[in-house]
Amino acid sequence: MKSINEFPAVQPLDEHNQALVANVHPTDWENPEPTEVYNLVVIGAGTAGLVTAAGAAGVGAKVALIERHLMGGDCLNVGCVPSKMLISAARNRAAMAKADEFGNTVENVGTDFPKVMERMRKLRAEISKIDGAKRFQELGVDVFIGAAKFGEGKTVEVAGKTIRYKKAVIATGARAVELPIPGLMESGAMTNETIFSLTELPKRLAVIGGGPIGSELAQTFRRFGSEVTIIDKADHILAREDADAAKIVQEQFKKEGVKLLLNADTEKVEGTPEGVKTIHYKINELSGTLEVDAILVGVGRQPNTDGLNLEGVGVKYDRNGVEVDDMLRTTNKDIYAAGDIAMKWKFTHAADFAARAVIQNALFFGRKKLSSLTMPWATYTSPEVAHVGLYGHEAKDQGIEIDTYTQSLEHVDRAIAEGETEGFVKIHTKKGSDEILGATIVAANAGDLISEISTAMAAKMGLGSLANVIHPYPTQAEAIRKAGDLYNKTRLTPKVKSLMTKFLAWRR
Repeated sequence: MKSINEFPAVQPLDEHNQALVANVHPTDWENPEPTEVYNLVVIGAGTAGLVTAAGAAGVGAKVALIERHLMGGDCLNVGCVPSKMLISAARNRAAMAKADEFGNTVENVGTDFPKVMERMRKLRAEISKIDGAKRFQELGVDVFIGAAKFGEGKTVEVAGKTIRYKKAVIATGARAVELPIPGLMESGAMTNETIFSLTELPKRLAVIGGGPIGSELAQTFRRFGSEVTIIDKADHILAREDADAAKIVQEQFKKEGVKLLLNADTEKVEGTPEGVKTIHYKINELSGTLEVDAILVGVGRQPNTDGLNLEGVGVKYDRNGVEVDDMLRTTNKDIYAAGDIAMKWKFTHAADFAARAVIQNALFFGRKKLSSLTMPWATYTSPEVAHVGLYGHEAKDQGIEIDTYTQSLEHVDRAIAEGETEGFVKIHTKKGSDEILGATIVAANAGDLISEISTAMAAKMGLGSLANVIHPYPTQAEAIRKAGDLYNKTRLTPKVKSLMTKFLAWRR
């Protein structure tokens, strides 16, 4: 078995990280003797793999689960879980920093960064029990630790053992890509897979990429006290989001002191023995340099397809991942794939629900389609940005005519009370109807608020009906109801109003 020291991403080797590894890659783990044949062999124990394995075992299937590194995958170890813990700590500091706006006094606001990171490691270790090898063994899953490789005749080889299957699932996920920037990796640049091993706060941090990962961590480290600069090729951060939403977040970043180098190409990185890194960039043919103490690469993912022998079993794949149909079946009818390895939606919740579809389709002749899912997502900046369905520009590209209803938080009493008026609820409907096609929310807790609209879309509930749902007052969710009111007001046309006026005059 591998030693804990062979996993550089799990640093430092304190009691919390040792507890983490003891759960998700126990060094004393003994792989079981394979049964004669498994209903399902799952390769990869990230979210997609864990949900598939647990769900299949729960309905009586004989399941083998294989993981070569850390069970829990990116989300637990180097993604959602640790990042949200840091974001939470940074928000807490930001709230204290503006306490005087609310008439409160908080002196000497600061951050004990080592303590922040220790808290993260402690809580991550506690959560890891849920994804651990022992728990899945207790669920009836045969857990194998080692690198998997497809063999002949519907078999998988792992750690010297041969596992036979009826159906298999590839859930190996993706990893940070190495950008082709000279000197970048040699400079010790971090990715999401290594930044959570920090024990000291970088004084000056450059973040390459202004997408969700880069933006979340840039704001977080700025709030902790780092001097942060985002370098991005686009003309604004969160380039794939609604432009109005991205603008609000970008303005907030500027207020907080996050520096932006936009429309910028990173050409090379040079390091010094003292640890200073000089980034050479170009904006509109004008060259410049930036000196920092640390670099985070927050852009680029590549699928984990290496070593699986996918060619040998007829599974097509490319640089974007494994090719699947709408029912998540690969080009080999007995092999499915789910999660980041195969899907455009690279979210934990997307992997979760794709795994549920795989269980139905692989074991019970199901016809569950990925395209049938209503998929929301959120970026956890402050304010948050959440979205579901179509963007306005997507509807235009697809030739779909829409009506758009936007409710600013400036006119929502709870947002005013909280001092969080920078944001909105924007809902797109099919033109001339209240059928919701998509929505974007910018608010402190947009990730929570978007679920109401996702529910309405999944239930085929129109915007007009949302306006008739009573919302507690005062809440920020009232903005959704108010957006519904905007739709209902469009039904009061001049002709309708004239008829109603005449009717009421007759009634007097």
